[in-house]
Amino acid sequence: MSLATLQTTQTVHVFDANLFWVTAGANQGDGLDLAAFCVPGDVYQLDRDARPLRLMFEVDGDSQRIAEGSDIGQSGQPIEVVSRHVLMAPEGDSVDMLLLRNSADDTLFVLPMSPIAARVDYTLLEAHEDPGSARLTDLICVAFTTGTMITIAGGAQRPIETLQPGDRILTRDNGPQPLRLITKSTMRAFGSFAPVVISSGTLGNEGDLVVSPHHRLFLYRRGPARIGHTAELLVQAKHLVDDEHVWRREGGYVDYYALIFDRHEIIYAEGIPIESLMVTEASLSQMPEQLTAEIRARMPDLAHKPHFGTEAGREMLERIGRDTLFSKRR
Repeated sequence: MSLATLQTTQTVHVFDANLFWVTAGANQGDGLDLAAFCVPGDVYQLDRDARPLRLMFEVDGDSQRIAEGSDIGQSGQPIEVVSRHVLMAPEGDSVDMLLLRNSADDTLFVLPMSPIAARVDYTLLEAHEDPGSARLTDLICVAFTTGTMITIAGGAQRPIETLQPGDRILTRDNGPQPLRLITKSTMRAFGSFAPVVISSGTLGNEGDLVVSPHHRLFLYRRGPARIGHTAELLVQAKHLVDDEHVWRREGGYVDYYALIFDRHEIIYAEGIPIESLMVTEASLSQMPEQLTAEIRARMPDLAHKPHFGTEAGREMLERIGRDTLFSKRR
């Protein structure tokens, strides 16, 4: 297992904004641009030849500078978030994208805040000149923390740190499946890396479940309790935060473990269903290299199809109220 510590310099992967372009609509042929020049309803696609570019940056207060080792710009040049775009994927999920500008030469780059795929239609819903609370440092991290109890074949539970490749883990859809790889990284529990604590019983979990903010929990709601377009919901842990039953735990360091299978699976942690790491080039490009280096080295050809399910975003949860998802008895 790999072990790394988050450094002052951080890394994200971006795309040339000209390679995320309008295939149908008012701005046909143009790449993603500043909010004032974008038209809701335009359909965008990531060019099939687009490759993620490494952007290494250093944070100084509210400003960011390009750092050594980046594929774009030069060290020391300022990089800023200039707009936020909300698009809709074919399945109905919303995808936030930040538009970045290298202030030294005015070149634009796209930073998707969720995985995107080439040659897939994304319809622009909103474009905001004010990116709000969206930050360049909000990297995706999908992982469990030390002590999380994982259900194995036969129904017993084991702490995640005791698992090894080859162990058979119980999955919701495919029964017991062998664990292909487990990676570990140690990071500062700060900002987008501060774990989310879901207190015991909130979602029927047997103990406190502590996961990374972007980790998605699987919720099944049918009949009158149905919320989305399907009975199957995927909800990022960070969207459940109410500071009473679910909260962010900042301070010190946190050990994160990612579990990888042959497929993107729904497994059981603290007795409730939650996703395993989804491995695609797009998803790995948005994760810290501390978590992805070993995956890329040992499983270079692995590519998952995402588990079916409607993703419930922050806006949906604000509308319906988080208490509708929480267990009545805690």
